[in-house]
Amino acid sequence: MAQPGVGGFPAQPVEMAVQDVAPWIVMLARIGFVAKALLYATIGILAAKAALGSGGKATDLGGALREVVRAPGGDVMLYVIALGLIGYAVWRVVDAINDAEGRGHHLKGILKRIGSAVRGLAHGALAFAAFKLATGSGDDGGGRSKEAAARAMELPGGDWLVWLAGGGVLIYAGYQLYRAYAAKLGRQLDLTDLASGIRHWIIGVSRAGIAARGIVFGFIGVLLIRTSNQHDPGQAGGIRESLEMLAGMGRWPLAVVAFGLVAYAIYELLNARYRRIRVT
Repeated sequence: MAQPGVGGFPAQPVEMAVQDVAPWIVMLARIGFVAKALLYATIGILAAKAALGSGGKATDLGGALREVVRAPGGDVMLYVIALGLIGYAVWRVVDAINDAEGRGHHLKGILKRIGSAVRGLAHGALAFAAFKLATGSGDDGGGRSKEAAARAMELPGGDWLVWLAGGGVLIYAGYQLYRAYAAKLGRQLDLTDLASGIRHWIIGVSRAGIAARGIVFGFIGVLLIRTSNQHDPGQAGGIRESLEMLAGMGRWPLAVVAFGLVAYAIYELLNARYRRIRVT
C-alpha cells in the first residue's frame, strides 16, 4: 500500500493491475483528453477576451468546434478531435460496464459508473457533431438545451423531470467543487516521477480548473431549475448561457471563471500525458 504524499498524490508508485487488451482505446482516449483541452481552452480564452473587453464571446463546446473548423487545417483537426472523442467515449462506456476504474459495486461506485456511461455517451454525441462539422453537414447545436427542455416539459410530470435534471446537475457541480478541494489526483494521475514542486503546481492548476468547471455546471443547474419553476424552456441553457449569466454579474466573475476554464484545459492535457487509463 502506498503512503500518502502531497495533495493526494502517493509518495510511492501505486501498483495497478492493468491488462492492456485494447491499446487503441488507450491511445484514442489520450487524444480525447487533448481534444477536450483544446475545446475548453477555446471556450476559456474567448470568455476571457469578452470579460477584458478585447473581443471574444461566451460559447460552448459546439461553438468551440466551430471555432476550430474556421482555423487553418481545421477540417483535419476536427477529424482528429472526433476520433479522440470516440476513443474517450468508448473508454468511459467500457469503464461503466467492466468497472475498469475499480469503483466497486456499492451505491457510490455504481453512481460513478453511471456517470462514466453518461459522459461517454455525451462525448460520443460531441464526436458525431465534430464529424458533421468536418464534412460540412453540421450546425452549431445552438438551442438544443432549450429544445430538450421543451420536449421534456411536454411529458407527464415534465416540470418535475426538468427540476430533477437541474438538481442532478447541481449535485454534479457540487461534486466537482469537492474534487477541487480534495484534489485526490494521485488515484488518476501517475506523477510519482515528478518533483514535489511540480506536483504542487499541478495540484493548484487542477484545483482551479475543476472548480471553474463546477461553477459553470452549477449555473446550468440553476437555469434548469428556473426553467421548471417558470415553465419556460427558454430559460434552459448550457455552458454558453452559464457564462452569459456570469457576465451579467460583472466582468471579473466572468474573467475568473474563464481563466479557470483555461486551467481546466491544462488539467486535461495532464490527463492526456499522465492519466492511468484502465480498460479491463
